[in-house]
Amino acid sequence: MQTKGLVIAGLAGGSGKSVVAVGLTALLARQGKRVVPFKKGPDYIDAGWLKLAAGSSCYNLDPYLMDEEVIRRSFLTHSAGVDLVIVEGNRGLYDGVNAAGGYSTAELALALNMPVLLVVNCTKTTRTVAAMVLGCQKLDERVDIRGVVLNQIGTERHRLIVTQAVETYTGLPVLGAVPRMSRDIFPMRHLGVTPHQEYEDSAAAMDLLASTINEHLDIERIEAIMAPVGRWQSATPEKTGHDGPRLRIGIFMDAAFQFYYSENLEALERLGAELVMINALTAATLPELDGLYIGGGFPETSAAELAANSGFRQSLREAVAAGLPVYAECGGLIYLGESIILEGQEYPLAGVFPIRFGMSKRPQAHGYSTFVVDGDNPFYNKGAEVRGHEFRYSTVLDWQGGPKDLALKMTRGQGFMDGRDGLTKNNVLALYTHVHADGTPEWAEGFMTRCQGVKAAQGK
Repeated sequence: MQTKGLVIAGLAGGSGKSVVAVGLTALLARQGKRVVPFKKGPDYIDAGWLKLAAGSSCYNLDPYLMDEEVIRRSFLTHSAGVDLVIVEGNRGLYDGVNAAGGYSTAELALALNMPVLLVVNCTKTTRTVAAMVLGCQKLDERVDIRGVVLNQIGTERHRLIVTQAVETYTGLPVLGAVPRMSRDIFPMRHLGVTPHQEYEDSAAAMDLLASTINEHLDIERIEAIMAPVGRWQSATPEKTGHDGPRLRIGIFMDAAFQFYYSENLEALERLGAELVMINALTAATLPELDGLYIGGGFPETSAAELAANSGFRQSLREAVAAGLPVYAECGGLIYLGESIILEGQEYPLAGVFPIRFGMSKRPQAHGYSTFVVDGDNPFYNKGAEVRGHEFRYSTVLDWQGGPKDLALKMTRGQGFMDGRDGLTKNNVLALYTHVHADGTPEWAEGFMTRCQGVKAAQGK
């Protein structure tokens, strides 16, 4: 069977594309179809919901973090042998980093040669919806918009008027209309949607989304507008396999730390990692490891539990002192600090770096970033230029170091302080910037090489 797929896009953030993408993925998977989801952009939370819906890994595709060749290779590699692929866009269809829409969902759809299903929030509007959809059609006629889903429909009369307007003026079929719901399936907070790991009953949410999509969308017609996944002669196969002993690489995976690209974890495995999942909230001590990767997340929402687990924090400090290689991103960086102060209460953290953190009500860094490596560190070669992204509300309240103590120079983005990022200690590198392994293959290679070198030096 030929793999088919489509891109689900919106007119803006909050349009309802996650409701449609996650709900459709959950429904199709429950029908016994093999579905692989993708998320456009630097997004862990939506990707987590898509993974939960599909029962398989979700992969991120982003034209800023990786070039077109890498995007196509990833798309083909992970689409192989499945029935359907669902690609969820981000923000509006044409929203990018500049007026030309650079790195937008539309650019991604063109790179993948995939059709688009457009989701429109119809709150307090009727015929104007047709104008907005028509504008999307005309702005770039290369983008293959094949259908529309209406969201936030109030009444049957509302649905009929909007449907007739869209189909009359655009010629596009309306393939469903999601009613206004009494319950917000994806409640928002400071970094966006609440992660499924912290959701009170994510299984019930999946049930509701799948049943809603089944009732209100024409699934047969949506599958009919999907296009076969293409084949590009230029797309080179991904490197697979590893010969030699495995390295035990710890991964914090719990309510506080869950921001990991599937590609990052798989890259470590391809290079010989045996991944050891660790709950930093409940584990008594750090297990025996050859390296540790602490991703981002929400340590602030679990600060009390992290602080209470003093034995675990102590074991991590001891491991760092003994030379354990540790790579920490954003929330992981915060955890390695001395403490975090929330609403006047100070919570002790791992204490690897003498930093006190706080939280702001406004973003302190948000968007794509780039750094150049110009200082000593365990994992990156000097001169390397790395693309990533930042999204944080945390602030540095107290740190006695200075720019000279940071290994990375930001050429785009905020970093840790004064246009720099990357704190180092022994074999630790901690930074605010998130990286994607497909766009930065040297990340996994450098990390695993150091882990292997430390293990050999210690005679393990």
